[in-house]
Amino acid sequence: MRIFLTLFITMSILNVKGQNKWGFETMINGLIKNSVDTINSDGVRNLLDEGNAVLIDARERKEYEVSHIQGAIPVGYEKFDIKDLSEIDKDKTIVVSCSIGKRSEEIGLKLKNAGYTDVKNHYGGIFDWTNRGYPVVNENGEEVKRVHPYNSFWGIWINNYEKAYEPR
Repeated sequence: MRIFLTLFITMSILNVKGQNKWGFETMINGLIKNSVDTINSDGVRNLLDEGNAVLIDARERKEYEVSHIQGAIPVGYEKFDIKDLSEIDKDKTIVVSCSIGKRSEEIGLKLKNAGYTDVKNHYGGIFDWTNRGYPVVNENGEEVKRVHPYNSFWGIWINNYEKAYEPR
C-alpha cells in the first residue's frame, strides 16, 4: 500500500502522463516483484507471430470484452481457476497479460507454483501493447481502437486508443 501511495503522490506532483515512458516504467517497476520472468510487447508479438506461445488474459471479463490481444484466452483474476488451463502442456510457453503487468504476474506465479515451466509476464500489458500501436480485437474478433482503462486513475497510461468501459 505504501508503494502505491508513493507512486500516486509522485505521479500527481509530476503530472506524469502516459506519453512519459519513464513514468510508465517507474510505475510498473514499483508494482511488480519480478517473481515471474517478464517479456515486453515486442517479444510477445514475436512469440505469437511464430505460434510459439499461449497467451492468457488475466483481466476481468468486462475488460476483455472491450478489447484484447487476438488469440488471448480469458482467465480473469478474481475468480481465476487453474483447472481451466489443465489442457495446456506444462512445458508450453505461456504469456500472461493484463493491463500493466501486476495481475498477470500474480496469475503467472500461480501457474509456476502449479508446475508450468515456461511462464512469462507481459510487462506493460495491453496498455503498452496498444501504446505501441499493436492491434486489439473486440469480443467478435473485430479490430478496434478501444481499451478498458481498469479505472480513470490507470487510464492515464493509455495513449493511442479510446478508453472504454463497455464493449460496442
